[in-house]
Amino acid sequence: MTTGPTHRHDHGGTSDAGVNEAFWDERYRSSGPLWSGRPNPHLVSEASELAPGTALDVGCGEGADAIWLAERGWQVTAVDFSSVALDRGAARASELGGDVAARITWVHADLTEWVPPASSWDLVSVQFMHLPRDQREPLQRRLAAAVARGGTLLVVGHHPSDLQTTVARPVGPDRYFTASDVAALLPSDQWMTLVDEARARISEDPDGHAVTVHDALLRAQRTS
Repeated sequence: MTTGPTHRHDHGGTSDAGVNEAFWDERYRSSGPLWSGRPNPHLVSEASELAPGTALDVGCGEGADAIWLAERGWQVTAVDFSSVALDRGAARASELGGDVAARITWVHADLTEWVPPASSWDLVSVQFMHLPRDQREPLQRRLAAAVARGGTLLVVGHHPSDLQTTVARPVGPDRYFTASDVAALLPSDQWMTLVDEARARISEDPDGHAVTVHDALLRAQRTS
């Protein structure tokens, strides 16, 4: 069982610097690969049975999710505000061959301002995007609007109950949400909720102790 998000940044970090492009570019530059290179497990569990189509990977980091999707035949738009992370993802995709690389479009954008085209993707995946509520909820609405009819919205994040544990988490309680919080943003006459849960897994705190944490997991299908 995974011990945490496997490849992307928890936007928010330990201060408001976490939403600053320069902060993340420098963090990537100052080390080798920042994440494991494996796709997020909730993407794997929820998207493996979906028919490949078009996908939007939001906050793609070094591209593990985008690459996993492209390897399975998806045409992927991978968006992040760190050009260093995007360059790493593109380089890794190229190493895996032209077919994979050709299926991914890498987009440099500030997600707090970016407006994706409406009704454009069969899958929109948002993994561990922890912004303040006044930025996060408008973003989640914009991303929901980007899902095509019949498509899937997958949103995963640290559950608010994690704040009661000893694991390291972004500061600010308003950066956390439940799956139901996200579902409440979706017009009920346009969406069907398929998964709404706090999914448990084992993580590790700074002292090396195993801790049970929970991920907020929403999977919804756009019906109209």
